[in-house]
Parts: sequence; C-alpha cells; structure tokens
Amino acid sequence: MPHTLLGLSGALRAGSTNTALLREAARLYGADSYVQANLNLPLYDGDLEDSAGIPEAVNALVAQIAEADAVLISTPEYNAGVTGVLKNALDWISRHSEKPLVGKPVAVMSAAAGRAGGVRAQTMLRTCLVPFRPRITLAPEMGLAGSGGAFDEDGHLSSERTVASLAALMDVLRADVES
Repeated sequence: MPHTLLGLSGALRAGSTNTALLREAARLYGADSYVQANLNLPLYDGDLEDSAGIPEAVNALVAQIAEADAVLISTPEYNAGVTGVLKNALDWISRHSEKPLVGKPVAVMSAAAGRAGGVRAQTMLRTCLVPFRPRITLAPEMGLAGSGGAFDEDGHLSSERTVASLAALMDVLRADVES
C-alpha cells in the first residue's frame, strides 16, 4: 500500500535542521511520497478572515493534510514552546470548515541546538493538537539535541543511536497508518 507523508516544519529557515529531520524521517519511513508543506502563511487575523475568507495558501495546506496518509511535525523550541510559525499554521487550520487532522496519524519530533533537543516544544505542541483530535503516535520521544552537527553531508543523521530512535518512531507511525 503506497503511503504519502506530509511534513510540517516549525522553522522557515532554508537550512533548518527540523526540515532536515522531517526529510530523514520520511526516508526512514520508506514513504512512497513525501511533501513538505509551506507554512509561510499570513498571520492569523479575524478581520482578514472576515473580509477575504481563508487564504488560498491555507486552503492548499488543509488539502495537503487531508490527502496525506500521515503528518510529520517537527519544531524547534523557542522560549520553551513551539514557534510562532507552527502555532499560526494551526490557528489557520482550526478556522477551516474541513477538519483534516481528525483521526489522522501524526508523529511529533523536534530538533534544537540545546541539550534537551526541543522536547518542551513537543509537550506544548501535543497540547495544541488536542482540539484537532489527531492520532498522535506514541513512541520514543524524538528530540534531536545539538542538531547543527547531527547530519552528514548527504543530509542523513550521523548517529546510529539517533537513527534507531527516529526509525522506531517511524515504525510505530507506519503501524498507526496501516491499522
């Protein structure tokens, strides 16, 4: 059965280690298709929504979530929480008439320069996801510490232990998708 994964990175930076972690997760999953969502959205503003409706970029994101078999979310930790980019995307998604995350398998991970690897942001992210009612994959917590030096020149994780942790998370996600 072919699987399509959608990645949501809480970082917009071109060289983001969270974006790299999502690509590596999709590779270890063995997805037939991996799509990286564009979270460069306008700031949520109720007046904008009232006057112009849901932006087309948000409609596209909601459609991508609906079409994916599973969603991967990776976020850096900013001030002990998720990034504004990721929270803003969730706020826009919540305003859409479609509810694409309901029942959708979702794997949460983080990459950060610090020693904790962004795990506090994961806790906040899980809380933010509760109203969406996804099926959050419960497996080894994947917090990539010291992420700036964690990838080789091909974009693969260089630590066998880290690869094993991420692969374990992807194995549980695959089982969630296939159940």
